[in-house]
Amino acid sequence: MTQSAGNLRIRRTQKLLREALVDLIEERGFEALTVSEITERALVSRAAFYRNYQDKYDLVEKIFAEAMSELLSAVDGLGQEHPAEVWVTFFEHIASYERLYRALLGSKGSPWFVWKMRTALSDLVIEQGRRPHGPGAGAHAVHSFADGFVPDIVSTLFVEAITWWLEHGRPYTPREIATRTSLLAAALFKEASTWQ
Repeated sequence: MTQSAGNLRIRRTQKLLREALVDLIEERGFEALTVSEITERALVSRAAFYRNYQDKYDLVEKIFAEAMSELLSAVDGLGQEHPAEVWVTFFEHIASYERLYRALLGSKGSPWFVWKMRTALSDLVIEQGRRPHGPGAGAHAVHSFADGFVPDIVSTLFVEAITWWLEHGRPYTPREIATRTSLLAAALFKEASTWQ
């Protein structure tokens, strides 16, 4: 078998497993799932599953890592001149993976995944806070954080905004939800900047 045929087979297997995972989360919830159920739904052998993933958590971890890598590539460089565009791009990313995020963050999802998402967003908030914003902003950061409290609160705000947005059928465009959530986050940053 050629290397490209092998890669195609691996990608197909991964796609089938990911689709089966989302289907089963929607039906039964993440915590109740077993690897056997995922492989049975995907029509993939358990051996094929274990060649790609250690367990169901590793499957979700790799899906999330791939999605976050794609997101970070999309937002790279946006924060310098257009910091608000980072969050618009973020919500566009969420919309493109709507079914996955709705399943994992919703009531049948995984508290473990919610924690992973909050941690990743907290890191993104800290990174955006370190960047100078706008033309001529100089080398100073807009927000500096003495501890993780504010980034954790803001990341929780964004996770809840995502969950609400998806569970309500995305009543706002990605730009509208990003703007509303960013304005709430800005109010938190403004208040936190007054703390001694």
